Amino acid sequence: MPTLARIRVATYNVHKCRGIDRRIRPDRIARVIRQLDADAIAIQEILNVDSDEPELGQARYLAENLAGYSWCCGENRILRFGPYGNMTLSRHPIRFWHNYDVTWKRRERRGCLRTDISAGRPDARVQRPFRDWFP
Repeated sequence: MPTLARIRVATYNVHKCRGIDRRIRPDRIARVIRQLDADAIAIQEILNVDSDEPELGQARYLAENLAGYSWCCGENRILRFGPYGNMTLSRHPIRFWHNYDVTWKRRERRGCLRTDISAGRPDARVQRPFRDWFP
């Protein structure tokens, strides 16, 4: 039997990069992710606005400031500032990604970002839905 690659996977709800001090600081999120030293990180509640301001272009800010990661985003809804949803960061190449709408009835929009990565085995996949799909 061939040896399978081990990967470290983490999930992180960044709450729009807002800390307990109520300040929006994507740089703090990047620092925590570096400390995790994970191969793949499934991130929830992140803004992906086309902006040079790190507070709005949070997904791009993380991708640009975390060397060695591929990334993708799945939009779940539009907030006042723009797209908001889930993100995957991966040290391994991303082969495929798709954001699935898992909204239930007339509730707030929810999504599940499927991300397939090439990590030494053909079936490696990261899927992270919102934790509260149903009431």
